[in-house]
Amino acid sequence: MKKVLVLLLALVANSSFAQLKMQGVVKDSIDTPLELANVIAINQATNALESYAVTNDKGKYILSLGKNGKYKVQVSYIGLKSLNEVITTQEANITRDFTLVPDNALDAVELTYEMPVTIKGDTLIYNADSFKNGSERKLEDVLEKLPGVEINEDGQIEVEGNAVQKLTVNGKDFFDGDTKLATKNIPSNAVDKIQVLRNYAEVGQLSGVQNNQNNVAINIKLKEGKENFWFGDITAGAGQAPSPNNELYLFQPKLFYYSPKYSINVIGDLNNIGEVALSNRDVRGFGGGFRLPSRTSGTNINLGNNGLSGLTNIANAQEVITKLGTVNFSYSPTKALDLSGFVIYNSSRLRTREENFIDYIEIEDDPLTPEDESTGLPPDESTVQRGREATNQIVAKLSASYKPNFNNQLDYDVLAKISDDKELQNLFSSVVGDTDQLNKVNPYSINQNLNYYYTLNEDNIFALEVQHLLSDEDPFYNALLVNDPDNNDEPNPDDRDAFDRTAAGLGLDLDQSNYDINQDRRVQSNKLDAKLDYYNILNSKSNINFTLGTIFSNQKFDSNIFQFLDEGSRFDPTPIITDPLDNVLSATNDDVDYTFSDVYLGVHYRFKTGKFTFTPGVSFHAYSNQNTQMGNNFKDNFFDVLPDFEALIQFKKSESLTLNYRMTNTFTDVTNIAQGLVLNNFNSIQYGNPELQNALTHNVSLFYRSFNLFNYTNVFASINYNKNIDQIRSFTDFESVIGTNTFFNSQFADETASVFGRVERTFGKLRARLNANFSYSKLNQFIQGRQSLNENFTQSYSPEIRTNFREAPNVRLRYRYTVRDNVQGSNTTKFITRAPSIRFDAYIWDSLTFITDFAYTEQETQGQTEAFKTWNASLRYRKDRDAKWEYSLRASNILDIDSNISNGASNISVFSSETFIQPRFITLRLTYTL
Repeated sequence: MKKVLVLLLALVANSSFAQLKMQGVVKDSIDTPLELANVIAINQATNALESYAVTNDKGKYILSLGKNGKYKVQVSYIGLKSLNEVITTQEANITRDFTLVPDNALDAVELTYEMPVTIKGDTLIYNADSFKNGSERKLEDVLEKLPGVEINEDGQIEVEGNAVQKLTVNGKDFFDGDTKLATKNIPSNAVDKIQVLRNYAEVGQLSGVQNNQNNVAINIKLKEGKENFWFGDITAGAGQAPSPNNELYLFQPKLFYYSPKYSINVIGDLNNIGEVALSNRDVRGFGGGFRLPSRTSGTNINLGNNGLSGLTNIANAQEVITKLGTVNFSYSPTKALDLSGFVIYNSSRLRTREENFIDYIEIEDDPLTPEDESTGLPPDESTVQRGREATNQIVAKLSASYKPNFNNQLDYDVLAKISDDKELQNLFSSVVGDTDQLNKVNPYSINQNLNYYYTLNEDNIFALEVQHLLSDEDPFYNALLVNDPDNNDEPNPDDRDAFDRTAAGLGLDLDQSNYDINQDRRVQSNKLDAKLDYYNILNSKSNINFTLGTIFSNQKFDSNIFQFLDEGSRFDPTPIITDPLDNVLSATNDDVDYTFSDVYLGVHYRFKTGKFTFTPGVSFHAYSNQNTQMGNNFKDNFFDVLPDFEALIQFKKSESLTLNYRMTNTFTDVTNIAQGLVLNNFNSIQYGNPELQNALTHNVSLFYRSFNLFNYTNVFASINYNKNIDQIRSFTDFESVIGTNTFFNSQFADETASVFGRVERTFGKLRARLNANFSYSKLNQFIQGRQSLNENFTQSYSPEIRTNFREAPNVRLRYRYTVRDNVQGSNTTKFITRAPSIRFDAYIWDSLTFITDFAYTEQETQGQTEAFKTWNASLRYRKDRDAKWEYSLRASNILDIDSNISNGASNISVFSSETFIQPRFITLRLTYTL
């Protein structure tokens, strides 16, 4: 690593010493400095772009030129005549001012070279070819080289700290709701321009009455010749896994067609090497671009998630077999009507293995809390967990947008999801022994969205947004635990099976060779979210917004716990577990019906004064909560007032500071209010509280953004603080390692605070970046009848430097240093992570591409250190950049590491985890480019 760093610095230093600076000021004919003027220098010997600059607010520019060279300098500004001048450099820096005059010519000025980056209003335009060196294959390879753009750990695009909400290709929707499919599949050689649309408003009629400074979209402009023709690539590959009976295979067609009237995108993937465009988790969370109408109302209701609780991260699986088929289309039969949609089919089979050691924390005795015979926490536990997951998912969306004129827009969207998920798991616990578990669920959901925007006149705008969700979830759970029926009456509890006391509390038959526990559940949700906005534009600097909205939700819940006896008959148990009021709990939840409604009126006033834009607001809410279960009816009706405030300071076009304050009411879902017993799994049992109330949250955030094209410095910083009052928390009691919990509104406030900052600067061919993150959380929990305060402080630093040579090889060096301090009651733990990594890519002889990346991760806990390494590489050959065929040899996990190590802390324990991963894979691939 040190040798590579020295070599990198030597290359950059050598490049710097061989250059000089040319600087000056660009003005107009009346000596007014011109901001955002373009200045480029073209090497006369190579006819290639040598350097470029964009003037700052004082008209200043700086170019880096080679010594003893001859360059053609071109200066341009919209509306003024471009200026061309030949400059000959020697050994000294050059100062040269330029004056541009009005352009009265009818013909457009012919540019000799395109600027790498230009700004037109709120649109930032990157010329993709200016950032390519030949090693790129997909869109993400180009995006990672753009200043101010980042691909985060989830594969999503971020621009200046904001997640990109929408990605289009030639203005047409590309799989609404997720940018990962675009970044990993669109070929880099098809990309001409990358247009970053800041302050993006999807509805043009509302662009002048809303603050959109946090909204970012990207449009990919294809190169000429890509329209009306199919383009893309098809890859096939094979290889040999370490096991002689397991051959590797891969087939990935990625085809695209664009014309002015319609587009079709087809992406397929069939492989058993773990390379996926979309994981199970990605498909499960695929939102399709839907946004709740009530997202800014101050009300948040959580409908829960009753699917498989722990879909595995693909990177943490020993074996991965996936099938993916997707089709996306758009069609414009008329100028006023746009139709679009997509279908995604995903199937995966995973095999997993994980080993854990769990050290449960100790709770300090509370002198105000009476002693209880069950105050002990679980014993330390080691587990070995082996599992198999099978998932089949289908997501489909259809959208229609009708815009007969600027004053009218009607949008309709429908998104449907269905899946068939199953998980088999064997868990060996040092405390409980062997347990086989089965989880399966076949959920479906249909989400519909109807929006209508109407501009009555230049001062009055109406916006109607309606969204409806219908979902049905039917999880089934089975656990098979070993049991010795002969030790149930042993006087010493340590001589009994660990699960015996819990089994007795559940009312199970203890005289069986196994505890065969089962649970059926059914959750049906029906939710309507609608609002009507009226905007009155008072003058050019202010408007007022009235919002009338409602949220209506109904959930029905059924569950039933039962046991299969040794001879195969079904047994319905009668539990003896009681709630805090000594009421005996049932093994069933029959016909639990939970209805929530919110009718609200909001008022917001937005006005500008100088650099400031203020938007104070308030919303008035009439809430109604009602649930019916076990013959009882629980009601809670109340009125609340929720204020919010936003202040924006626009220092420059590309520099702003935003302050937000919001008060929010959060309501829970039906599973937390169902009184009967529910098995999350065999060692996690819960029962609900029908009298749960809402939690109140105060949120304050501060965001700063600056993107300086003059010196290519990008700065983003945020501060966020949350205080939760009446937060819904759980009482947890343990019997051995089996926890039983219920819920209540805690009188102890929980708090979280975070600070994040990113600074990025380009120095010639070198780009440096520093990410820093600080977070603090204070959480009150209640275990074994005692209150415990958990505090967590995390600080993380990620410096990075990378080169951006057009001809020479490029290197990226990154280092991540993280410290986590956890205080859990009387237990204190510190985790330190050190993770240096290097990525090297070279494009050699205009035909050979070599890419390799290496990462070393070291984790230190309480003086003990563990580490693992990751090394991947690929070698690709194509005759030239325009060749149709490419041959590649790829190797993953070259060091053949068995597992990854991670250490951490939950609310009640400290754990060490070893996750087993895929072995070394070497594949030979053939790619044909259309």
